[in-house]
Amino acid sequence: MNIPNLLTLLRILLVPLIVIFLMDGEYLKALITFFISGITDALDGFLARLLHQKTTLGEYLDPIADKALLITCFLTLSIAEVIPGWLTVIVISRDVIILAGTFVLFMMSISFEIKPILISKVTTALQILTILLVLGLKSLPGAIDYTWILFLYWMTALFTIMSGLKYISVGLSHYAQAPPRE
Repeated sequence: MNIPNLLTLLRILLVPLIVIFLMDGEYLKALITFFISGITDALDGFLARLLHQKTTLGEYLDPIADKALLITCFLTLSIAEVIPGWLTVIVISRDVIILAGTFVLFMMSISFEIKPILISKVTTALQILTILLVLGLKSLPGAIDYTWILFLYWMTALFTIMSGLKYISVGLSHYAQAPPRE
């Protein structure tokens, strides 16, 4: 196991800790842990490229770690009524739709390669920023203007929907290009 993959595993292991902090209302601790998780995310990719240690395991673990972190944070914060439930439904629904589409293509033996697209990178950045600002608002009251949070909710929702539609479009094009089955 190389250093980048160990950092990714650390990020996965930090997810339950963040959830515990959120459930206990320890928003500053959750913010710090979320921030550390973000640093490990940046470091694992940087080190994998720098040290030429990209692995197939890392290619699978990295998005799993990202999704585990974001989905659990959105879900926990919406259950605690810190962020709106509708936003969490949009974020989770997009990922479920992408996963279901990938599963269908796989089951139909349609070959495809999963590549992140620009809009999904923007979506992920907005989702991370949303969590960071919400945790900042909860842990440092008065430090963040609430108006920005509302704007960010809507931007995150918009980009999440647009990226989900783009992935559906890509999946349908793979399906349409597949040879007919007998």
